[in-house]
This record gives sequence, C-alpha cells and structure tokens, in this order.
Amino acid sequence: MSLHVSTGLRKGMLDSSPLKTQLAAGFIKIYSGAVPASADADLASAVLLCTISVNSTGTGINFDTAAVLDTISKAPGEVWSGVNSNSGTASFYRHVAAADTGAASTTAPRIQGDVGTSGKELNLSSTTLTSGATQTIDYYSVALPTL
Repeated sequence: MSLHVSTGLRKGMLDSSPLKTQLAAGFIKIYSGAVPASADADLASAVLLCTISVNSTGTGINFDTAAVLDTISKAPGEVWSGVNSNSGTASFYRHVAAADTGAASTTAPRIQGDVGTSGKELNLSSTTLTSGATQTIDYYSVALPTL
C-alpha cells in the first residue's frame, strides 16, 4: 500500500486549509488487522494498539514548518509517544484530527499508511506491540509529489 489521504483532507487542502492546519493537535493511531481500502473507509474490525500523542499525555501532535518544498515533518520539540493499549502486530496507521471517530467519512482529514520496520509509511523498531509498553515515533514526515 502507499500513503492514502482522505477525501476530506484533499478537499480541505484544495479549498481552504493546509494539511498542517487540518491535522494540528491530532493523533497517530496504530492498528492491527485488515487495512481499510481507503482513508475514507471505517476501521471495520481493526484493533487499536496505540494512540500517539505528545509525551503520551493525550495532547495532540503537530508538524513543524515545512523545511523543503514538498515535505513536512514532526515538530522537533515534541516527543511523539503513546502507551500501547493492546498487544498485537501493527499493520497500518492513521494520522487523524482530534475529533476523528474512525467511522466512514468523506469529510474527516486523515492520512493512512502501512506500518513496518523499513520501507513503509511508518517505520517502527518492531511491529510487535505489547500492551503497557511505550511506543515512540522519532521521525515522521509527509511528502507531496514533486513536479
């Protein structure tokens, strides 16, 4: 799978709000189970393994100012982490706005991608998450296609 963005995020970017604004103070949610067909789809039977916030506090995460034309990255002053709520093998993630419920939506801004240990949209040191352990994301960026 490649990176998927929701209809809501695309419409917002074209109409009125940059990606950084739409996902400001949002969360990265890591799941096990079948990957939804699109970022607009509901989560079906996927199991939430971890919600990434600032220092595992439940405070939403933010992007830094875009340093290059086509990429925006994790804010360097923030520690992105979460305590695993369930054990399982991470298969995909969603970067969502704070109010996202996971239900099917063509208005919710979302980014969805695969989780792996290398070559995926979100790379972790291990895809095996254990309940109660802390999961940290040290590097995260989103790139738009270049010309």
